[in-house]
Amino acid sequence: MHSFFHRRSSPKTSQHSLLLFPDLSFASIQKVEYAMEAIGNAGTAIGILSKDGVVLVGEKIVTSKLLQTSTSTEKMYKIDDHVACAVAGIMSDANIVINTAWVQAQHYTYAYQKPMPVEQLVQSLCDTKQGYTQFGGLGLFDVSFLFAGWDKNYRFQLYMSDPNGNYGGWKAAAIGANNQAAQSILKQDYKDDITREEAVQLVLKVLSKTMDSTSLTSDKLELAEVSLSSVKVKYQVSSPESLSKLLVSFGLTQPVAEAS
Repeated sequence: MHSFFHRRSSPKTSQHSLLLFPDLSFASIQKVEYAMEAIGNAGTAIGILSKDGVVLVGEKIVTSKLLQTSTSTEKMYKIDDHVACAVAGIMSDANIVINTAWVQAQHYTYAYQKPMPVEQLVQSLCDTKQGYTQFGGLGLFDVSFLFAGWDKNYRFQLYMSDPNGNYGGWKAAAIGANNQAAQSILKQDYKDDITREEAVQLVLKVLSKTMDSTSLTSDKLELAEVSLSSVKVKYQVSSPESLSKLLVSFGLTQPVAEAS
């Protein structure tokens, strides 16, 4: 991880790092490597923390005019009213983790009559994922996450989580294919006082420069934002029409190659 992006470390983060490899068998280490390889072949997902929100963007790998239009999202998921995530990896594994997160968040709200703090939710999920590295008979969840949320403790937050249960708070982060190239651009262009509107432009710019496709169009990506509306946390996924307008306004629409 680039230290430039690490916003703060927690005791739990250090504990995860200490538990990561000391007693693992070769087979367990291989499981981690295989999981990271699967994630490296998934569509890129990028998150940016701004002073007035968090922006997530994800690259959709499979796009076809023959696919039926769906209102559901492929890369973005709402966990609770105050927290959402972007994923990169095996979607069946992602669904299990997301469902677990939803259940934990609802149990906390029912028990304490208030939303679960974002980092506490991430930490709880990572405890579970880290446990899977310790036993040979358990397969890892081949998926990485970017968690975006808001709570009264730390306000807007962005966390990145790996299959091995390691996590950290970041100002900007990328997972999936070409994540190193994306991190390099983010490190160069990110600024601490970035606004949400500027963050939207930056994530789209980074994705346009790092994705394998020759053109960036609205059907190849998903964009989500976590912000505050009055005193309520707002999670919004941009429509394809809105994305098309953004790409044009930022000068990021690339010509589509003619069919042969």
